[in-house]
Amino acid sequence: MSKENPRVLIIATSKNTRGGITSVVKAHQQCPLWEQYRCKWLETHIDKGAVHKLLYLFKSFFAYLFILPFYDLVHIHTSEPPSAVRKVPFMMLAKLFGKKTIVHFHSFSLETTINSKYKKVYKYLFQNADVTLVLSAYWKKEIEQTFELGNKVSILYNPCSLADRTTLYQRKKQILYAGTVNKRKGYTDLIKAFSKVSQSFPEWQIVFAGNGEIEQGELLAKELNISDQVIFLGWISGEAKSKAFQEASVFCLPSYAEGFPMAVLDAWAYDLPIITTPVGGLPDILVDGENALVFEPGDINLLAQQITTIIQDETLRASIEKKSTELAQTIFAQDVICSQLSTIYKVCLK
Repeated sequence: MSKENPRVLIIATSKNTRGGITSVVKAHQQCPLWEQYRCKWLETHIDKGAVHKLLYLFKSFFAYLFILPFYDLVHIHTSEPPSAVRKVPFMMLAKLFGKKTIVHFHSFSLETTINSKYKKVYKYLFQNADVTLVLSAYWKKEIEQTFELGNKVSILYNPCSLADRTTLYQRKKQILYAGTVNKRKGYTDLIKAFSKVSQSFPEWQIVFAGNGEIEQGELLAKELNISDQVIFLGWISGEAKSKAFQEASVFCLPSYAEGFPMAVLDAWAYDLPIITTPVGGLPDILVDGENALVFEPGDINLLAQQITTIIQDETLRASIEKKSTELAQTIFAQDVICSQLSTIYKVCLK
């Protein structure tokens, strides 16, 4: 293909799949680079049963065989081992056709990926890629040390998607948690920490937006006698998501492991002050007491203290809120990240 009009083929999960990769690619899709590089999103995975997943993969690979010759660069998004294993044949064929390749790594765990029994799978993908993109300095260091990739690893932060304020909502005394309701995200820690201070702030609530262990969460809230202050919305999107973020006054993600959490980026996009843990790519940015309130994963007592602090200290809350807005409009602005990706494409295609 002519390098004057290059074309980029995006290999990623389905547009209807819930998760960070889908959110990231959709954000990229809104940027000028999508038209500039005539990008096409080839969906290779779907949230259904095993048979449907396999059929979907075969269908995607069959399409890939026919369209690959018409593209100059293959941008592969991957994360945990099932995703990485699925991407190996796509990489093999791309190299066979002499295409430039980018592997965009979104994982949250060393132990399940590059330090696991699947280490060789990741080694193959990273060593054969012209560029490996990671979400933070932490992941750059770990991958470079593990695979000796030299200068082939670059950091590209996930972007803050534009906040939807088509309909405006007033803020309430709510602390919002957004993401899958599971152990890794630390949802029980938030319930337990809030129960320690709930009587002091009876007008405040915690709101959980996400699918997962909702029944278990409701049971825990009942056991701790705070059911009337805990709300589970389930999985939300569109207008319901905008409403939840606009009505919240604080965002909390007590996670144990992350790549770079899209939920935090969403919170920044909606100008919310955050309470969170220094995991994944967040330590690149977080300054406790300046642009966030921080606690170590599992430290329920400190989380309870941080909740108390941000509820009581309205001046601090406003200050952190201002920093959230700055981050959303500068370092993590969608146009900034897309400009960086466009530059990566340009260099890779030389």
